[in-house]
Amino acid sequence: MKPNEKQNSVELYFMEVRAKLIDIAAFMDRVERDGLTEDFRYQAFKEAMDALDSDDRAENVLLSLSDRTSELIPAATTKAACGAWPDKPQ
Repeated sequence: MKPNEKQNSVELYFMEVRAKLIDIAAFMDRVERDGLTEDFRYQAFKEAMDALDSDDRAENVLLSLSDRTSELIPAATTKAACGAWPDKPQ
């Protein structure tokens, strides 16, 4: 590709993203079938999905799943990250 030649993002990434979209749909089906839709992680996931309709998608998806508090906690309460913030301020 020449330096000023524009790449076709759809051509390059569509099949990869298509597979991820199918994975997301399967995840949602499993969560709903198992009756776990009230889990805070699933709720955060759904909020992140809503952020896909915003102008700054990647930033807003990341922020919707992030802990935005500035206070430090005295000690960790779990052994690993859970991927979503359970006590998000409204």
